[in-house]
Amino acid sequence: MNAQQTTPAGYRKNAQGHLIPESLIKPIDIERDRLVQHLVDRASELNGELADYKAVAFGDIEAFVEMSAEQYGAKVGGKKGNVTLFSFDGRYKIQRAVQERIAFDERLQAARALIDECFQEWTQNARPEVIALVNDAFRADTNGEIRTARVLALRRFAISDERWQRAMSAIGEACQVIGSKSYIRIYERVGDTDQYRPISLDIAGV
Repeated sequence: MNAQQTTPAGYRKNAQGHLIPESLIKPIDIERDRLVQHLVDRASELNGELADYKAVAFGDIEAFVEMSAEQYGAKVGGKKGNVTLFSFDGRYKIQRAVQERIAFDERLQAARALIDECFQEWTQNARPEVIALVNDAFRADTNGEIRTARVLALRRFAISDERWQRAMSAIGEACQVIGSKSYIRIYERVGDTDQYRPISLDIAGV
């Protein structure tokens, strides 16, 4: 059984795991360590508070949506959707946003094969910007994943070729929702305008 090793009094453990007598550590190094530990401890507290706030906010918004629906004898169920709530004076608004994660299954390969057939025949007449858009849409990003928005954008082209139409159908059928993530966004109105600015809960945006 591995017991957790404790640091003896008068020593500090360095980044390599070695025990160093405090008498040999420079005062500036000790002060730096104290500052880092203090800020990390406070950050951990704030992280927990934000997690609690998020859980309470989602729960309260969902309860309010259900209460509002009950006013009309309706029952809200199924997948949670986007909701925007305003304060009575319109100064604040809160949005619950649900972002779905989309991926493609193996039918995307069939769509690409059909598109390639079209381009082999249209090489001389195909608009170069269409070819560039298709090639870019099917190019993987730095994580090796196909960029879904660019592939789906191909369906905007009004091309009547039956193979292209089948390819677009294959893209639509290959598109699968594999997960979702929910966000809370809070805004404050700018003066008496109809513009709102976000109240950031991201330390980088404060």
